[in-house]
Amino acid sequence: MTYRRAVIPALAGSLLITLLLWWAGESAQALHLQGATTVFDAQSVSELRMWLRPWAYDPPGFLSDGSGGVAPGGSSYADLYTTAMQIRFVAVFAFFLAGALLLIRRLPPTEGRTAATVLGLWAWTPMAGMLAVTVSAPWEIASYGHGSFRVLPRLASVIVSSGPVTVPAGLLTALVTVLIARVTAKGEEPSPRRTVAPRAARLAASTGTAVIALSLVVLSYQSVAAWIQTSFDGGGMLSEPGELLRAWLLLGSWTGPSATPMGDWLLYRAADALVLVAFWWALRLLPGLLTRTTAPAMAVGGVCATVLALLAGRLVHLAFDDAFTVRGPVSLITQLDSGVPAALTFGAAAGLTALLTLRLAGDRDGDKSPAPTAGSGEPVADDARAEE
Repeated sequence: MTYRRAVIPALAGSLLITLLLWWAGESAQALHLQGATTVFDAQSVSELRMWLRPWAYDPPGFLSDGSGGVAPGGSSYADLYTTAMQIRFVAVFAFFLAGALLLIRRLPPTEGRTAATVLGLWAWTPMAGMLAVTVSAPWEIASYGHGSFRVLPRLASVIVSSGPVTVPAGLLTALVTVLIARVTAKGEEPSPRRTVAPRAARLAASTGTAVIALSLVVLSYQSVAAWIQTSFDGGGMLSEPGELLRAWLLLGSWTGPSATPMGDWLLYRAADALVLVAFWWALRLLPGLLTRTTAPAMAVGGVCATVLALLAGRLVHLAFDDAFTVRGPVSLITQLDSGVPAALTFGAAAGLTALLTLRLAGDRDGDKSPAPTAGSGEPVADDARAEE
């Protein structure tokens, strides 16, 4: 799809996600009303406030005078907080626009790619929200009045608090964006799916999955994670970088079965295995779905595949967690956005590693012919063509 056609749905999606997050943030005030706890239980109200807090314009509690205004002496800090929120909403618009434009351009919703485009845009939304929170974090930290105290731990806390509200909002945004993209793509010559050698695609997916496994299996082990948090130190404003390193390096957290029953431990490890399998499968299909396997496309595709794999693993966790029965239905998606910062680090690295493997295996973008079709008119799978 040309940039001229791709920019229309990308702009529409960026505007929609920005408006949805702004509306969600403005709705946070309703949770402070007396009737909120009659609609939701107290635990659900607390979790909803946590979801919406990163996108709420109302200043933090310590800057409020209790009647909706700003406490005496807090106007300068309240202005800093307002600036942080302005930067945050502009940034989420810009980051989603950049990712959506690339995804729609290289993964247009045509020729069997529609589902992949929806999933890619959905996965990119939490990433755009996290990046927006990250770039606006310095102003938010300064608005707390302790800008030079424990900067890196505070920065890590802000980054991981982008809020699970981006997950449901992202799904709606992805569906609307793809619908508009299909309309704008009418009349354009369709881009056929590329033919990728099955062996090269499997090898590329395996090397990329090894990068993800480095974080999910090796770095996320409790003793290794503790070493990461405590072994690096600095001075002044750069002291205590452990929490920030964990946020950007760890896709999960696990330990041996000594602390939990063996059955539960195996179920959680099965969820981690599902993350790796889901990522491998997504990365296996990605080169054939892209119109061109460029470095930016593979990097963003690897990031989106990582986020989707983490979502799949988290859904398995929900299947045997007792959060629904103990804490209510709101808790079901409270942790769906966990691991997003590390997904950027290792997802991009995995995508680029897979691209390098494809290049070394001899795959090029020269062959863009349509995939052979069977008698039924459906594309024949790569593995089936190899066997023939």
